[in-house]
Amino acid sequence: MLLRKASLVKSDKDNRYAVSAVVSHDGIQMPCVAVPNLAKFRERVGEEAYKQIEVIGIDEAQFFDDLLEFCQSAADVDHKTIIVAGLDGDFLRRRFGFVLDLIPLADSVTKLHARCELCNQPAPFTFRKTVDTETEVIGGVDVYMPVCRQHFFSGKNAVEIARSVLQIHHDPRQSTPTAANDLEAKSLQTTNSRAV
Repeated sequence: MLLRKASLVKSDKDNRYAVSAVVSHDGIQMPCVAVPNLAKFRERVGEEAYKQIEVIGIDEAQFFDDLLEFCQSAADVDHKTIIVAGLDGDFLRRRFGFVLDLIPLADSVTKLHARCELCNQPAPFTFRKTVDTETEVIGGVDVYMPVCRQHFFSGKNAVEIARSVLQIHHDPRQSTPTAANDLEAKSLQTTNSRAV
């Protein structure tokens, strides 16, 4: 069996489970180097150690603004094998970070999908459960869930309805049972029409 010297790196923004480890949602851990940007990786591990590393794994790659430059240099100049894991789209299905810029440079690309939390179908999208609007919100299952196309759109509808309900209950001018009942009826109508 061929063993190669490898190092794992992640953004120091991702401190959900551990600072110096990559941790899966299932609790599996691997030690890593946490850095604010990839340019700091070489400095953090030291020049001699960097020369010995053959494989560099980058987790949560979407958080690195210098992803493209680092990967080009590490692969083309330093002859490292680079394995990148990260999101290609954000919770609104927009380009997220620079992961997609690596595709033309990659030897191979494998796009993986989770399973939809609601129906167990392939889940290419991420649904954010909170009302945060920033692109970067670090969180686990408390904030995000993988969803299929159908549940991505029906989930957005459910969140909009829930926000409307909260506004009605908090706005004294609209806080009438009629308004709440109308919204509940709208919610049931929307849910029933999507179930068909």
